[in-house]
Amino acid sequence: MGTGQKLWEKAKKIIPGGNMLLSKRAEMFLPEQWPAYFSKSKGCKVWDLDGIEYTDMSIMGIGTNTLGYGQSEVDEAVIKSVQNGNMSTFNCAEEVSLAERLIEMHPWADMARFARSGGEANAIAIRIARAASRKDKVAICGYHGWHDWYLSVNLDDKEGLDEHLLPGLDPNGVPKNLMGTVLPFSYNNFEELEALVAMHNIGVIKMEVVRSEVPENDFLYKVRNLATKKGIVLIFDECTSGFRETFGGLHKKYEVEPDIAVFGKALGNGYAITSVIGRREVMEAAQSTFISSTFWTERIGPTAALKTLEVMEREKSWNQISETGNSIKLLWQELAQKHGLEISINGLSSIPNFGFNSPNALAYKTLITQEMLKKGFLASNLIFISLAHTSDIINGYFDALDQIFSIIKECEEGKDVMSLLKSPVCHAGFKRLN
Repeated sequence: MGTGQKLWEKAKKIIPGGNMLLSKRAEMFLPEQWPAYFSKSKGCKVWDLDGIEYTDMSIMGIGTNTLGYGQSEVDEAVIKSVQNGNMSTFNCAEEVSLAERLIEMHPWADMARFARSGGEANAIAIRIARAASRKDKVAICGYHGWHDWYLSVNLDDKEGLDEHLLPGLDPNGVPKNLMGTVLPFSYNNFEELEALVAMHNIGVIKMEVVRSEVPENDFLYKVRNLATKKGIVLIFDECTSGFRETFGGLHKKYEVEPDIAVFGKALGNGYAITSVIGRREVMEAAQSTFISSTFWTERIGPTAALKTLEVMEREKSWNQISETGNSIKLLWQELAQKHGLEISINGLSSIPNFGFNSPNALAYKTLITQEMLKKGFLASNLIFISLAHTSDIINGYFDALDQIFSIIKECEEGKDVMSLLKSPVCHAGFKRLN
């Protein structure tokens, strides 16, 4: 047990859950063995508390760093802003420049608001949309954060969010009187959404443009037309998808415009900044309610975002990371075919993931993490691609993974995978965390 895992054991005793983000808990990777904490990061390299260097072929800060960790131009802009003072009684001019920049790349939008986390931005978008529509009920599809409005889905049905990345969630602490205010529908199931709108007084439709499957049968167009016809505010949550396949929102690729779009994660290349942009007639409803926070006015976030957008545009980062991700998908498939394994490959081009078509899928995922860690890689079955993931790094990753796929094939033929694991099987959602 290294220094990081020892600290993790201590953290779980004094911090509920051990940390602030479910996806970064050690149990989600390699229980009792995961290094858990970093001392330094650069490019796609991470050093743990014992100074051991790893190549991050995993979540890359949960998709925050498409330019790579510690991108020099972004860091230099932030350092300069810190030297000049991050906070004051006055506002920072950078937020005005950032609003102009985001509106420029999304001509359908007229106004912007900013926050510092995706959950906050999604809550802001919902508040504005409800204020504009003057209706409480929301139809949702996809993952939209931790706030009461969203988790209230599971007050009606404990499995309501199972299709939306939160399987097994018990919404303790969410007021029961929110029951029935937020209603889920499945991606690409337009008839299900249409039925919800017919049965309920829906004021807002909130959805991810794409998560694990692409739109079929003009799905997004149908949603847009339904919202327009019924006077419903349409929100696209692009916290994950933004700036990964286009310079801006993924909705630009599909040529469907929302009334509000939410951006996060990649916008500041690791610095905290999220945005809500929208049409003037909708966004001005923010003035009819109360949305305000002290640290939404600090300077680092907008500064980082402006420089990140500048570098993205120059490097055409969205094209590069998508091409890299597509090549990784092909290489995963070739590796599986080489070893006679059945896998399913999903995700955006720049956020590829795979799963084994086997009852032992979770154990195999744990084995990959365990064995790749020994070889100097942070890895599971999901990669958030960055510009730092060069061909040499990817080749090294697949050389290492090849050997582990060979072991997994032996397990499929009868070898006991559990005998190979040095830790418990990794968790998958809330059901294994209870």
